[in-house]
Amino acid sequence: MRTFSTERKTAETDIKLSLNIDGTGKSVIDTGCGFLDHMLTLFAKHSRFDLDVTCKGDTQVDYHHTTEDIAIVLGNALSRCIGDAKGICRYGHIILPMDESLILCAVDAGGRACLNYKLSIPTEKVGDFDTELVEEFMAAFTRSAKINLHLKQLDGTNSHHIIEGAFKALARALKTAVSIDEKFKDEIPSTKGIL
Repeated sequence: MRTFSTERKTAETDIKLSLNIDGTGKSVIDTGCGFLDHMLTLFAKHSRFDLDVTCKGDTQVDYHHTTEDIAIVLGNALSRCIGDAKGICRYGHIILPMDESLILCAVDAGGRACLNYKLSIPTEKVGDFDTELVEEFMAAFTRSAKINLHLKQLDGTNSHHIIEGAFKALARALKTAVSIDEKFKDEIPSTKGIL
């Protein structure tokens, strides 16, 4: 089982997180932000990763530190679960519809961090969640997971649908990228021999 559990405590957040990328999509999420809870719950479900997250953050300020720090811890946990990357498919992609929105997501779990973020979210907030934090989450997650992530909005007018589509698309693309290809389970998916 490819699993990792960790804790991270700063002056702004106190996070406990467990990740199993060979799971069934179970999750227990309590971030102090209802919308972020919703996004991480559906991320777990669609990636089939088991994910437990609790965070006590400075939400009296806003959700910035909570969102970014959870992304850092989640990305690091994913990187630790992937390990030397032996046998992984490495790449995953999807074009995912979410009502009127349409999101393209492509992932390379190849050990290099790069984010190409092209979402145009029309409102500044969904509930009390600042929609600019979606890019902050994706940037922090990409860096700490050491993945290449392309997120592109092909269509969409509803902020909730665009963001939900992005998290679902990321989950589905990652599910494929980190899955084990049984025909090549003892090989590193790179001509360099290392990721």
